[in-house]
Amino acid sequence: MSIKISSSTHAVSEADRAAKVANPGFGKYYTDHMVVAEWTEENGWAQAELTAYAPISLDPAAMVFHYGQEIFEGMKAYRQPDGGISLFRPEANAARFARSAERIALPVMPTELFLETVFALVREDANWVPGKVGESLYIRPFMFATEVGLGVRPSNRAQYMLIATPAGAYFNPANAVTVWISTEYVRAAQGGTGEAKCGGNYAASLVAQRAAAKEGCDQVVWIDAKERKWVEEMGGMNLYFVKGSGAHATVMTPKLTGTLLPGITRDSILSVAADLGYKVEETMISIDDWRDGVESGLITEIFACGTAAVVSPVGSAKSVMGTWVTGDGTPGPITNQIRETLLGIQHGTISDTHNWMKKVL
Repeated sequence: MSIKISSSTHAVSEADRAAKVANPGFGKYYTDHMVVAEWTEENGWAQAELTAYAPISLDPAAMVFHYGQEIFEGMKAYRQPDGGISLFRPEANAARFARSAERIALPVMPTELFLETVFALVREDANWVPGKVGESLYIRPFMFATEVGLGVRPSNRAQYMLIATPAGAYFNPANAVTVWISTEYVRAAQGGTGEAKCGGNYAASLVAQRAAAKEGCDQVVWIDAKERKWVEEMGGMNLYFVKGSGAHATVMTPKLTGTLLPGITRDSILSVAADLGYKVEETMISIDDWRDGVESGLITEIFACGTAAVVSPVGSAKSVMGTWVTGDGTPGPITNQIRETLLGIQHGTISDTHNWMKKVL
């Protein structure tokens, strides 16, 4: 299915675009175009259209407003040393988008169509891709229910959209973040939507994020809903713990239990850390393991990871049980090594032995 290209009226001046790309922030500016595709139960997917970035119009009774049928993805395009542009593991985003759609009872978009829309938008708005290491074009595919009606059932109409924004660092990698371990709220339980990338998961997290901010923390860390002791993930990111130091260190992450988001950066770091010679583990990590490991010095580094932040060091954790500082509270050498290696692969300065990067231009 080829994408229909419509004439654009949104384009900003070259000078304006250059100024925005030079100092992008995160989610502050948006590129000239977007992609839209409609789905109906009767006819399936209509032809996708690349058009000027613009507001959309929805009926007040559109089912997304009332029952929250909505999913999204986050992915990036990176400038390469030759000036070209490549995407990082777009097939993995397509697969997770499909899994999220199945869980939220939305239509599954074929992988080929998903990738075609992403490649088309990045090609059209290539001038919006920053050139500095650590900066990228952040790409946001999303889908929502558009059927008009208040009956509680899956919508028979949906709309897919794709937008993009030039992105700088989500957190300053030179500074370790402080996290609040939430013991009051629950993000997800077995059988819930924890594995899906849907807006409801994030909406439910915001009250805990606000509580974290009141404690002077940058992010919230979730623990499991059943036993209330197993570390799961951090806000919109996965967590990693480094046990030991030097070449014999072990890089650990909470294993997927059905309640954690299966992060693509998380999965990539398992490979990157192993490539660097470290032992890697997906395991259950309790709050006691965290506290005791930090206090004894067994846990030497902690970091979070995700598409937006890539790798973000965690310096200290606060909770109703006390405060624990990892090491000297600053980013550790293994954290920095993993971050620099992953960024090197993404920006094309380190060999991509896993064939993760897909050339756009």
